[in-house]
Formats: sequence, C-alpha cells, structure tokens
Amino acid sequence: MSVEEALEWIHSRLKFNIRPGLSRVEGLLKLLGNPETELSMIHVAGTNGKGSTVAFTRSIFMQAGLKVASFTSPFIESFGERMSINAQAIPDEKLIYYVEMIQPLVEKMDADEVLAGITEFEIITAMAFRYFADEKVDLAVIEVGLGGLLDSTNVITPVVSGITTIGLDHIDILGSTIEEIAAQKAGIIKPGIPVVTGNIELKALRVIWEVARKNTARVYQFGYDYKVELEAAEHFTFQAKQEILPHLEKSLVGLHQVENAAMAIELALVYADKVGLNLTEEVIRAGIREAFWPARMEKLGEKPLILLDGAHNVHAMTRLLENLKAEFSGRKLTIIFSAITTKDIQHMIRMLQTVADSRLILTTFDYPKALKLADFEALEDEGVELAPSWQAALVQLKKTLADDEVLIVTGSLYFSSQVREFLLENRKTAQL
Repeated sequence: MSVEEALEWIHSRLKFNIRPGLSRVEGLLKLLGNPETELSMIHVAGTNGKGSTVAFTRSIFMQAGLKVASFTSPFIESFGERMSINAQAIPDEKLIYYVEMIQPLVEKMDADEVLAGITEFEIITAMAFRYFADEKVDLAVIEVGLGGLLDSTNVITPVVSGITTIGLDHIDILGSTIEEIAAQKAGIIKPGIPVVTGNIELKALRVIWEVARKNTARVYQFGYDYKVELEAAEHFTFQAKQEILPHLEKSLVGLHQVENAAMAIELALVYADKVGLNLTEEVIRAGIREAFWPARMEKLGEKPLILLDGAHNVHAMTRLLENLKAEFSGRKLTIIFSAITTKDIQHMIRMLQTVADSRLILTTFDYPKALKLADFEALEDEGVELAPSWQAALVQLKKTLADDEVLIVTGSLYFSSQVREFLLENRKTAQL
C-alpha cells in the first residue's frame, strides 16, 4: 500500500455520522487494545485558540525534555501532522502500518449494525492513540475536533482539561446560543479532573461552572486564578498563585496569542503539579518563545509584508481585526479572503469591510464547500474585488504593492493551507 492509497481509504469514510455518540470509536479502540488507557493526556476544547494553545503547551513540555504527542485538526502542511510526536508528523510508513492494521477491524465493524459507519475522524482518533501508545510518549496533548461532549476524543480521561474560548460556530451541530455551545464544550469535563478556562464570557462560564460543580472538578479561570499583563512589543507578564513570570516573549504574532500562551502555561503548571513534574521558569520561557503553529498571523513574505491568518469564523475574525488595528494602524492593507459555505461568510465580509485604508479581494479555492464567487457579485458595487484565481491575484499583488504595504490572506484554514504551500514553494523558486 502506498501512502496515497492509505490516505484515500481514510478520506473515503464519512466525514460526519448521522448517529451521534462514542460507540463506534469506543468499539475500534477496544479492538486496538484500548491504547488511550496507556496515555497521560491533556484535553483541549474551545471555539478558537485550541491549536495555538496545544502548540504552546507541547513546546513547554518538549523544552522540559518530555516526549510529547499532539493530536490536532485540521492539518496545514500535511495530513500526518494531525498526529505528531515532538512536533514531527507521523512518518508515511507508520501511517501505512496503522491503516493496514485498522482496515480489517473497520470491515468487521461495518458488518455490525450497531458499530457500522465509523467516520474518518473516529478512525484517525483511534489511530493516533494507538500510535502514541506504541511510541511510549510521556504526554499526549489532544485537541477536540468538534464540540466536546460527543467528539471522538471524549473517550479519554485526561490529567487536566482546557476550554479556550466559546463563540458561535458550527451552530448547525452544536446549538444556536452561546449557552448551548458552552454545554457541548463543557462535555469534556470529567469527574474530579481539573479544567482550565480561557478568556470566556460570563454566560458561557456559568454553564462551565455548573458542569464542573456536578463533576466536582476544580476550575482554574482566566482573570481570576491566573492573569496576564500586556507589555510592550506583545511581551507579557504571567501571574498565578505565587508564580510571577515577567517579560515573557511569545513566538506567535497577535495580541490574542497572549491569552493562548497564558492558558498553556496554566495547563502546564496544573498538569505538572498533578504528576509531580518540576517545570522551571527557564523551561516555560523557552517553551513560549519557541512554539510554532502555522497560518496564525504567520509571516510569509516581506516588502510587502505578507501575513497568513486562518480567521475561519466570526470569533476568529474579531481577533484578526483587533490585531490589524493594534499592529498596522496607518498602513495600507490589502486583504484576500475566502471561506467555506458552512461559515457566516456575509458577516465576516462585513467585518473586513470596516478595516480602515484597506482593499478587500474575495476569491474561491479548490475545495468542495468553497464559496462560489457568483453568489457575491453584488459586492462589486460596494468596492469588493472578485478574483477567480487567488494564485494569479497573489502574483500580481506581489509585483504591484509598495514595499511598506501589508497583504493579509485570511479565511478558511483549508484555504490558508493551499496558500501557504503555494507561497513557500514559489519562494523557493524565487517566483514570488
């Protein structure tokens, strides 16, 4: 089997199953020997900020010398990065090995009326746990795929859980109110397992508090149990209990990354306390400074400055606009945006239209659910430009924008992934 054939088989499974529940992933994990029970884990849910928080957390423990696995989605560079060890994607030969191991088990399950129809995400969740257990990692940091309560990853019992943010996203699946979505995210809270919360509004926090109370789970709350103080040049001071870490330097650009970094520090401290691990100030500083996460205010070019940011929903777009105002006020901006049809595209476009001294270009990309430009032709009367080819638009902008201008590429993470690959490849060949 080639890696292409392995991936083709994985992708051939349904994306989502109309029968919610954890029975299928639990069934596959049982056939695999329940590898999740062999792992020490941190579980991270939230509307936005999960990936960055995982990246900061992973980096801290890597600096401490641990062998750290991470399970994330979606991928930006390669499919294998979804299940990484020490920030290295699963090798192709290992991916093939686990597909060949799991295929006959899935065929067996498909013959069972109750367990039939296991999805792609359920399969790769189980695959990741088996891979991490076989590699005997010290810690696995697990990102929730969608929601929390019924997410495939919610079969685990972590040492500590985290909920980054709560916003209106995936409302067709998770609910149409902040409270309903908070209840889904809070579904990862387990009896007696502490939970760290990010910068979450009060009405969502109340839901989390109630779920935690019922589970006798200690809550470590942003702004109360741990705090941040912003300093110049996006440096910050972290404070929790007796712990004060001034002048922290973070690797990821954007003011919101201060909150993600702070939550990662708190997760790391709570985890370390629970397992008896000593995390030094030097380790924490290095972890925050060295973390890497692609397509989050990532710089991919200069003169003009090219930034890539996967602001794929309204909540993330709000953060992007805050960053643009703070970082680039007074500079001329060109924004290329695209998204998938399951998102609130109109709202995000309206938000982007409010950016001062900016030019907005709407485009589409190669993805089944990508927006169709024909649906947005009326926006041309409002000054929004439509670009059928984002590749051609990028090449032209690189030639015509002044050196002191800023080009922002944003929207769907699937879009960001394609743009990132294009920019990096063309930078190698000096075409861009």
